[in-house]
Amino acid sequence: MALKKNTGISNSGIINTAILRRYMQYLRLEKSVSDNTLDAYMRDLQKLVNYYADNGIDFRSVTLRDFDLFAGTLREHGISARSIARILSGVRSFYHFLTLEGEVPQDPTELLESPKIGKHLPQVLSVGEIDRILEAIDQSKPEGVRDHCIVEVLYSCGLRISELCGLKMSGLYLEEGFIKVTGKGNKERLVPISPRAVKELHNWFSVRCHINIREGYEDYVFLSRTRGKSLSRISLFVYIQQYARQAGIEREISPHVFRHSFATHLLQGGANLRAIQEMLGHEDISTTEVYMHLDMGHLREEILCHHPRNIKSRKD
Repeated sequence: MALKKNTGISNSGIINTAILRRYMQYLRLEKSVSDNTLDAYMRDLQKLVNYYADNGIDFRSVTLRDFDLFAGTLREHGISARSIARILSGVRSFYHFLTLEGEVPQDPTELLESPKIGKHLPQVLSVGEIDRILEAIDQSKPEGVRDHCIVEVLYSCGLRISELCGLKMSGLYLEEGFIKVTGKGNKERLVPISPRAVKELHNWFSVRCHINIREGYEDYVFLSRTRGKSLSRISLFVYIQQYARQAGIEREISPHVFRHSFATHLLQGGANLRAIQEMLGHEDISTTEVYMHLDMGHLREEILCHHPRNIKSRKD
């Protein structure tokens, strides 16, 4: 059985489009998911819709074995355990909705287990590596002034790339030391900004004021100098990769690594985990707790390097 190419949710004759439209409305209104997250949910759900259609399965009488076979099919097509776990999480969400709507008498996913995946620890840069990236940016060019500011704001505020690209002039409260960002689910939060990042913003504003800004983009902080529009996430990823290579960092670096570094360095400096959760905009503290694992690794390394028993052992 081949998975059909995703062309959007269609009427399979088993799960009709009316149910899918109601589910999309449920995700938007009840779960407040962003457009990107909604698209991801529906792309994953399309795989289940296709599987039901190909195998003549009635979604109202589906069994746990059907879900296991579905997961097996995903594995056969080379989909990773992490991606399968995400897809099955979306399946649970869909059947929870169907149960609430009375479309199925009982949630058949209650005993559905996701594949075991190892703990994924996010990549983190050292303070020295971040400084090297900043030093690699040529500030004699207008784009360099902008990008130097971007890296500093990413690291100083721990923003998601989408939050930085969507940052508005009207959301800057620099005298008070805060910026307002729009995170997942269009939820707004205030984030403290460092004096150094504020200085970088003022440097960028001295360049930004000379840009011919297109109508509708006047309120965006970070703009393309040539196009006069807000920066795309893809462009920002390319710039960061380029500066990392110039700084002699061989591993692949994304803008998101500055967010991970922000949280890890705060934790290492003694910041409260709840405070970090608020600054990152995590709904669940368990999402923030991954940085505890990183910090424990750092602590172990420090102990191995500096504890007198370990120093003596190395000398012996």
